[in-house]
Amino acid sequence: MPSELYKVEVNMPIQSIWDFVSVMDNWAPLVPGYIEHEILNDSESIWKFKTDLGVIKKKVELKVDITDWIKPKKVIFNLTGINEKMTGKGYFEAQIIDTNNTLMTGYLEITPEGKMAKLINSKLKKNLNELTKELTEAIIAKIKEDEHAIR
Repeated sequence: MPSELYKVEVNMPIQSIWDFVSVMDNWAPLVPGYIEHEILNDSESIWKFKTDLGVIKKKVELKVDITDWIKPKKVIFNLTGINEKMTGKGYFEAQIIDTNNTLMTGYLEITPEGKMAKLINSKLKKNLNELTKELTEAIIAKIKEDEHAIR
């Protein structure tokens, strides 16, 4: 079960991060390989994206279930494969460093299942590292872009 944790200090207050990640429509399009997403209700959505696992390039559909909104610190979610046999979980967490600085953590864990699980596991570890970092950095960049546009 590959997992990845990515932490980065950000020069922005925790509330700015929370205002962004507390709305799924804000960060779903930032997933690398994003195609589309559909909000089912306040805590459930379907995400479609393309992934490259070396020899395997797939369009993946995942159901994302938000299990906890812990304002203003953490969003916790579970992942369930719709067109692929996989499960997973993850979270975004923000910790106050001081008034204008926050430590942001992104975590993803994905467990492939079925016949191809062993093959996919080895490639997934590297991809998960990149995916977690790219998504976390994209969220930070988008928050900064949005705040700059407001000013």
